[in-house]
Amino acid sequence: MKILLTGATGFIGHHLIKSLPASDELIVVSRQAPHGRQAIPHPNVSLYPLDAIKDVNDIDVIINLAGEPIIGKRWSASQKQILCQSRWQTTDNLVNLIAQSTPKPRVLINASAVGIYGTNQPHAVDEATAIEPPLDFAQEICRTWEQKALAAQSSLTRVSLIRIGIVLGDGGALAKMKLPFSLGLGGKIADGHQGMSWVHIDDLVALLQHCIHDPHYHGLYNATAPNPVSNREFTQALGQQLQRPTCLPMPAFMLNVLLGESAMLLTQGQWVLPKRAIAQGFHFKFPDLAAALQDIYPQSRP
Repeated sequence: MKILLTGATGFIGHHLIKSLPASDELIVVSRQAPHGRQAIPHPNVSLYPLDAIKDVNDIDVIINLAGEPIIGKRWSASQKQILCQSRWQTTDNLVNLIAQSTPKPRVLINASAVGIYGTNQPHAVDEATAIEPPLDFAQEICRTWEQKALAAQSSLTRVSLIRIGIVLGDGGALAKMKLPFSLGLGGKIADGHQGMSWVHIDDLVALLQHCIHDPHYHGLYNATAPNPVSNREFTQALGQQLQRPTCLPMPAFMLNVLLGESAMLLTQGQWVLPKRAIAQGFHFKFPDLAAALQDIYPQSRP
């Protein structure tokens, strides 16, 4: 199988690549120089900038994980443009390549995020939940991103849209949380009532593998565990696993000062359920948070 992948150097991309058979031929679209292939854990890989890809005639699967990290910088006008274009422009380019190619790739798997549901949702949401205006910035990014990817849908190319929650693994977002918790500086964010829709990296990779191989996986999928938790519950579970106190809350006003508009992604949240994946028989290896954290940090507790 020949796979074209964007976002290969990110946390999700790295784990996905490790799950691919050595017999697959991997084309990585990257801004890195060709010697960057040494950092990609696959024996049969080639690196190209996107503008060097002239067609995708011989590509079986395209997986688009590209996108500037949305948390960590204030959403200035220039940063908003970077966040949008890093997702939209790459997707437009891939869709155009698919439209011009014969034969066409059989599947485009395109990342999205649970931020499309909006924040501070008091009730559980799933793939059937309507996305209605007015939309906040994170919702608009995801809605446009998905619309652009769906333009590739045809009788020859199916499109799977993966709305990803907080990905837990030994790296990524959890690695950033671990340090303050390990120092005893962990605590709930704001009032701690906001929902946190998370997924273990192994379950996310398994869902992506289903989308690669199973022709019944098309359309929207929430890549979240079936048991979302509140921020307070998440904080307590991580503190217990690391055997550290969690008594230093992060006030909402402080995050608003530090991060501005983007603080909403931390101080608010949503309760997202993976109904479509479950309906199609997908089995979550880690449906509960305690088991997921035990798998990631097994040395922390007996």
